[in-house]
Amino acid sequence: MELQDRIFEAAEYIRSKTTLEPRIGMVLGSGLGDLVDTLTDTVCIPFSEIPNFPRTTVEGHSGAVVIGRKGRRAVAVLQGRVHYYEGLSQQEITLPIRVLAALGVKTVILTNAAGGVNTRYNPGDLMLICDHINFSGSNPLIGPNMDKFGPRFPDMSNVYDASLRAGIKEMAGFWGVYLREGVYLMCSGPNYETPAEIRMFRNLGADAVGMSTVPEAIVAAHCGMKVIGISCITNMAAGVLPQKLYHGEVIETAARVHDDFHKLLDGILSVL
Repeated sequence: MELQDRIFEAAEYIRSKTTLEPRIGMVLGSGLGDLVDTLTDTVCIPFSEIPNFPRTTVEGHSGAVVIGRKGRRAVAVLQGRVHYYEGLSQQEITLPIRVLAALGVKTVILTNAAGGVNTRYNPGDLMLICDHINFSGSNPLIGPNMDKFGPRFPDMSNVYDASLRAGIKEMAGFWGVYLREGVYLMCSGPNYETPAEIRMFRNLGADAVGMSTVPEAIVAAHCGMKVIGISCITNMAAGVLPQKLYHGEVIETAARVHDDFHKLLDGILSVL
C-alpha cells in the first residue's frame, strides 16, 4: 500500500472513534505526556491499534493518540513519538503528523526534551523554537512528493510561525512564565553528542540540541500547518558541565518543570 493511502486509512480509523474535529494538534515529548490528564471528553487510542502507525520504544513515550477537549477547543494529542534512531525512515516516523493533517489539524504544537547548548541556559528552562538546523543526515520529504499534502519544494523560511511566536511571548510575560527563544538542532541519536560536536553546534548558532522534532516540523510545514515548537531544557549538553549525561535526568527535569510547562501550553491555547 502506498504511504499516502496508509495515512488516510489511519486517519479514517481515528475519525471512527470520536465525534470531535480537532484543529489543534500536539506532540508531547519525553516526560511531558501527562498533559492529556487535563483533557476532557477523551478518547485514547494506542499507536498499536491504529492501522499503519509506527510504534514507540522509548521510556517516557507511552505511544497513544488522545482526542479530547482542552477548555472549549478540540485537540488531537500524540502522547509520545517515534524517533529516527528507532530504526524507521523519517517518512515513516512523520506519518502521525500527516495523519493529523488528514484529520483537519491546522496548527501543531511540537514539544521535546533538549540539551542546552547555549551556556546561558539552565536545566528547567523552556525555549520557544524560532528556527531549526537539520543535522540528522536525512529528510522526511525524500522520495515521491505527495501532492495532496503540499508542493515538491516547500518554503522553510517561516516554519515556526513568527506571528504566533510574538503572541506566545507576550502571553508568557503576562502569565509569568519565563520563556527563552532559540534555535533547535537535531542529531540522529541515539548516543548523546560529544563535547566537540556541541562546540561546533554552538558556533553554528544552535541554542539547544535533541533527537526529534525537526522531521515533524518539516512535514507539518509541507502540509501547510502552522508550527509552534517548545523545548524543555532538561540537561546541559556534553562538555558544558563536568558530568555524564543520562536519560533519567531528562525525565526528572521534565517532572520538575511540570507546572510551568502546563501553564505555558494553556497560554498557547488561549493565543490560538
